[in-house]
Order: sequence, then C-alpha cells, then structure tokens
Amino acid sequence: MAPPSRTNLTGFDIRKLAAASSSSSLKSLKDPWHRMEEWRYTGPFTRWNRFKGAFPGLGIATVAFTFYCGFEYFFLKDKHRDEGHAADGHH
Repeated sequence: MAPPSRTNLTGFDIRKLAAASSSSSLKSLKDPWHRMEEWRYTGPFTRWNRFKGAFPGLGIATVAFTFYCGFEYFFLKDKHRDEGHAADGHH
C-alpha cells in the first residue's frame, strides 16, 4: 500500500520536477533550454539555501535576545519592587 500523498497548496510536485530534470528524461532531451535552466535548482539556489538567506542574522539575534532576557531576569533586580508602597494604595 502506497503512503498517502499530501497535496501541496502551491500545486508544485517535486516528483514531477525530479523526473523532468533528470538528464535521461525524454522531455529534457527535447527541450533545448533545459540545460540552461538547471542552475535554478542547484548550488546556492536550492530551496534550503534560499530559505537560509531569507532571514540573515535571525539565529544570532535569537541567541542574543535569549541571553539578554536571561541576564535581565537573573542579575538585574528591580530595587523599588519591595519597598512597601503597595500597602499605601499607591501604584
């Protein structure tokens, strides 16, 4: 029994792309521009590399922000929090 196929919202079918982009496919032998288009799916233009380049610095910013929040929570205490002003009814 074949695994259930998930439908892609964009209509893009990776299996059709792989079949069409193989050098032995009949379509690639007939298409004179096929070789010129192969660069779009290799090297720095793969899906993963394009995703990584979409948010440069996001990883460093996340680590820095987490470090800052931890430092503030553990080392920077609010000195005015427990001075007894809450008993006076002032906020």
